[in-house]
Amino acid sequence: MKNDAKRANRYWGREPLPKSKADFFDAVTMPAPAGAGVIATIRMYGPIDSWGGYWGISTKDVGLVLDALPEEVTQIILRINSPGGEVFEALAILNMFRAHKATVTAVVDGLAASAASFIAAGCDETVMSPGTQMMIHSPSTIEWGNAADLRKTADVLDGLEASIIEIYTAKAGEKDWAQLLADDTWLTTSDAMKLGLADRVAVIPDAGETDTVGEDDIELLPDEDEPENAALTLRLVARASSSRPKPPSSTEPVETNPKETVVDNDTLMAGLRDRLGITDAAATGEALLAALDQALATRHTNTATVPEGTVLIDSEVLATLQSDAAQGRTAREEQISARRDAIVSAAVREGRIAPKSQQAWRDQLDANEDGTVTLLASLAVNTVPVTEIGHSDGVASADDVLYDSVFTPKKEEVA
Repeated sequence: MKNDAKRANRYWGREPLPKSKADFFDAVTMPAPAGAGVIATIRMYGPIDSWGGYWGISTKDVGLVLDALPEEVTQIILRINSPGGEVFEALAILNMFRAHKATVTAVVDGLAASAASFIAAGCDETVMSPGTQMMIHSPSTIEWGNAADLRKTADVLDGLEASIIEIYTAKAGEKDWAQLLADDTWLTTSDAMKLGLADRVAVIPDAGETDTVGEDDIELLPDEDEPENAALTLRLVARASSSRPKPPSSTEPVETNPKETVVDNDTLMAGLRDRLGITDAAATGEALLAALDQALATRHTNTATVPEGTVLIDSEVLATLQSDAAQGRTAREEQISARRDAIVSAAVREGRIAPKSQQAWRDQLDANEDGTVTLLASLAVNTVPVTEIGHSDGVASADDVLYDSVFTPKKEEVA
């Protein structure tokens, strides 16, 4: 059977088939912005059809994509623009997303109609992009046969509708769903919010820059159960990007549906007692609050910031460094003093200066070493006699004795 013959009976109608499955179904993964885990963006931009391949998005397609996601995936952004399709196929797709360990955020990018609407409503969070719509209606089918056959089919449709209503009710609570489905209800973003089928209206970007899966990432395999030229089964390989993504968020005004938050009071009380150091397991909430107020009142909050270039150091390490620095500074000063003493002594030995002036020159060296050294070097050598003329043998001469007898005052003459 030729594809052209089947095309008229599938969801694409008489429109030409897309050139690639990636035109309406692909997946991209990339690192999470916080550095922990991976975010996957999956686009469902086509009909839901058990044939899969080019005819639509099947459970097999979704299963292959989910199986190919890295283990590190913690969040899935499921972008939807779909007219719906087969109910059982859509139910299976929804439950595959529910069974995945990652949280799933459904984002309606254009239309979430029929079966696509309960896929969107059944995810962890449902977001309507601005200007989008959702449509809900009762399931329908084509059947032929006798009256008994048609009654059985009607019973099946009633059962399917009850299953779909369960999903809507779990999301939005009790409503007159039977009437809403019978009326083929179209919902704008605000309508979906009011009804409870959407959590908020916002622009949710992909997790950073994304690359659409290209032809190199697609492996088309003939379905072994179908004759030649029948529908092709698509295998998509999700690939990682090196870019750092931004978390799914929006700067646009966001409407939200408040939901009840369930808190385990016993766990909360036990945690407060543990953190506040209260050992009395029977302590009341008022006692815990009083202890918390006291802890907050006595807590020192340091809002000062360390200036750039400042290094914090342990006090013991600082004391050691200061002691070592003082010892080094003393040793250095001793080296400098010895060097300057040697310069003055050398100048005296060379006859450049008189011995009695060496302290003055030594002081000049402390004041300006370089200038003083230059000045000393400019003085002529041996201008001051330094050669030994003679020395005494320690025995007083006759002249010395006579001098002393005449000029040395007698002891009794000294006042």
